[in-house]
Amino acid sequence: MAIILITGAKGQLGSELKEVSKNYYGYDFIFTDIDSLDITSHEKTSEFINKSKPDWIINCAAYNLVDKAETEPDKAMLINGTAVKNITEVIRGSECRFIHISSDYVYDGSSNVPYNENIPANPLSSYGRSKLAGEKYALLHNGSMIIRTAWLYSSFGNNFVKTILRNAAEKESIKVVFDRTGTPTYAADLAGAIMNIISGVIRNQIAMNSGIYNYSNEGVCSWYDFASEIIKESGLTCQVLPVLTKDFPQAAKRPVYSVLDKSKIKENYGLSIPHWKDSLIKCLKLLK
Repeated sequence: MAIILITGAKGQLGSELKEVSKNYYGYDFIFTDIDSLDITSHEKTSEFINKSKPDWIINCAAYNLVDKAETEPDKAMLINGTAVKNITEVIRGSECRFIHISSDYVYDGSSNVPYNENIPANPLSSYGRSKLAGEKYALLHNGSMIIRTAWLYSSFGNNFVKTILRNAAEKESIKVVFDRTGTPTYAADLAGAIMNIISGVIRNQIAMNSGIYNYSNEGVCSWYDFASEIIKESGLTCQVLPVLTKDFPQAAKRPVYSVLDKSKIKENYGLSIPHWKDSLIKCLKLLK
């Protein structure tokens, strides 16, 4: 029986993994969060991993307060960087496989073609730099797979979809930036993809290839397009007004373009990835 340890299990992706785990029998899932496993402590991490002896670790734990990270860079680095180092130092040299979740914020957004994994990372923010540090620490273990994702949302936790729904229900109009382009990612789809990969490797159907992979839903949109689609599919009447990023100042600089090329993960692991509009409809049905 494969033992799968999940950190950050109360977050969006961790919660979706908990849901999808119900479809996987014969695996022993260990769901942890800060209250049961503090990965920022090397001692506690070592003790927990050595006791539970997982075959797989999926690290969903993260500091995700992008703007706050500008004034709390050490805290962001501790959770997104040092904590990853703690895990890899414990499992280094072992057969344990490690899947670490990273972000499109490691890219600088200066490209005009979808980012593949070979384009050099150049983060613009403290958050992005902390995520890149985590990637480097993850790669210290030979059995590590890094998945860079973007614009994550879910029926769990706080996210853009829920914010738009709440604001649209209260206001006649809302302003959303239209000059930043990427692709939303439904966390349930990512959770499903992760478990597809793990079960495929365990059953010897596919080989685990270490390294960096991109994953988001298919398609491309701006935040304005995303908000408009949320409101349209929800049957709300709120008007979405397009604004420029410069008219919507935020502490952290974000990539203006972060469309991800998913060819590598699709080819390596035979994944079929849904279009973002189809996945958004699924999520909205759950939120109703």
